Amino acid sequence: MQGTESTTNDGRSAFWKKNLRNVPGSIRPVYGAAHPPRTEPSTPKRDSSRTHHKRNSSSSSFQDFQESTDDAWDVGDDDFCVVSNVIHPKVAQSTALTVINNHSGRNRALTTGHTRSASAGEAGMTRKIDGTTLSKVRTTAVQRLADQNDPSCHSHHPVSNSVPSNPPQGPGRGVRQSTLPPVSHHMGHLKYIQSRNSQREVVRLKKFKSLLNGPNTDLEELKALSWAGIPPAMRPITWRLLSGYLPANSDRRESTLERKREEYFNYIKQYYNTRLQDVHQETYRQIHIDIPRMSPFVPLFQRQLVQEIFERILYIWAIRHPASGYVQGMNDLVTPFFVVFLQELVPSGSEVETYDITLLSKGCLDIIEADSYWCLTKLLDGIQENYTFAQPGIQKKVNTLKDLMKRIDAPLHNHLEHHSVEYLQFSFRWMNNLLMRELPLKCTIRLWDTYLSETDGFSTFHLYVCAAFLKHWSRDLLAEKDFQGIMLMLQNLPTLNWGDEEISLLVAEAYQLKFTFADAPNHLQRGKK
Repeated sequence: MQGTESTTNDGRSAFWKKNLRNVPGSIRPVYGAAHPPRTEPSTPKRDSSRTHHKRNSSSSSFQDFQESTDDAWDVGDDDFCVVSNVIHPKVAQSTALTVINNHSGRNRALTTGHTRSASAGEAGMTRKIDGTTLSKVRTTAVQRLADQNDPSCHSHHPVSNSVPSNPPQGPGRGVRQSTLPPVSHHMGHLKYIQSRNSQREVVRLKKFKSLLNGPNTDLEELKALSWAGIPPAMRPITWRLLSGYLPANSDRRESTLERKREEYFNYIKQYYNTRLQDVHQETYRQIHIDIPRMSPFVPLFQRQLVQEIFERILYIWAIRHPASGYVQGMNDLVTPFFVVFLQELVPSGSEVETYDITLLSKGCLDIIEADSYWCLTKLLDGIQENYTFAQPGIQKKVNTLKDLMKRIDAPLHNHLEHHSVEYLQFSFRWMNNLLMRELPLKCTIRLWDTYLSETDGFSTFHLYVCAAFLKHWSRDLLAEKDFQGIMLMLQNLPTLNWGDEEISLLVAEAYQLKFTFADAPNHLQRGKK
């Protein structure tokens, strides 16, 4: 559209006498991602002296305005512009690039459609947005954030500067035109993300193999790599190393395994026959009662052969650790080790929880039993105060959890106190069984990847995981209006469908809490003042 100047007869000023670029309703040149600057010869201004129409002032001003805007809605919003001489090419190019970046960023944001904010410590993990739990939203958001930061992801979605072949016409095009990608494109994007996830797992697997196959495994590097989860194929050897059962030097591993396994079965010969003696009969009776209660919905643990293995492991440990002896709940702590080491020996693709263990040879079963015993021993060495008389370790952790919740979720803490819910009533089991009664077995195994990668993971870090776990259910618990409802909720938390994503988010929240409070204990004391 040409820029013109409106004049009236006899030089008298009129309402419409101004630069038409400032007239309401007039159209300015627009530069955007879909319409880059175009170089066309500008139309020379009309000589106002030659276009002196003889008409009255009242009609002149309106007709000039009408002539200047009569094409405003005849074409698409972005197809009528003519570049003005007053816009410098460099300025136009800079503006266009800015709009392109903003436009492409807005499209990516709409494509993701979600908000793990990338900060995993953000509150409100359980809110629901359009039927999707915020925990899944966060996890998806983190994945998408990683995709955006990956150059290969950007290259997959190039920004096109070409004008669409059949652009919509008429006013409001920018509002009406959807920026959401077509369904086929969206599905393609999801497939691309899944493909990238697979590629990422392949890369991580190579890192694990490279690290574990070296002559001396760097345990600190292995911990850093394992914190976010361990590939199933690498989990058995990694757990043995991180537990301190297997030496970092690869040349010593085989001899160490042979020696420790032989040592365990010597303990069996030496001590197991004493289980029926009066002095040890009560210990064995309690173990014998607890074993069938262990994971009642997992067929593997209901097999008599498996239960006998667990009885031997727990009885030998109790006899060799008289300061604590056997305590209810210890039986649960054997299961993750047993499953992980079993998975190493069953055929690929087999479902471990339903596998017929009688198909394995006695030699394989002996390996699983001995390795489970030694790794359990290493674990319990770090939390033995949880199981000594009066269980002081658990008492201390429960009190610390209470102080922590005062700081991080005061409304929930006050709600529990208002309804006379004591932390000991629900969190004792969390500390005693390391949340194994609250989480599916697969989630426990993923959680232990992180625990084994943390210093004092089963002790200190577990406390912060429990705090993050309780905070996760804050909204649901606040909706319960009496003691009975709150306790039923806490004892039957709906985690059946949880997976690796939820656990990854949980440990990230716990890490943030640890970072905030573990090295600054006075922060917790503020709640007592």
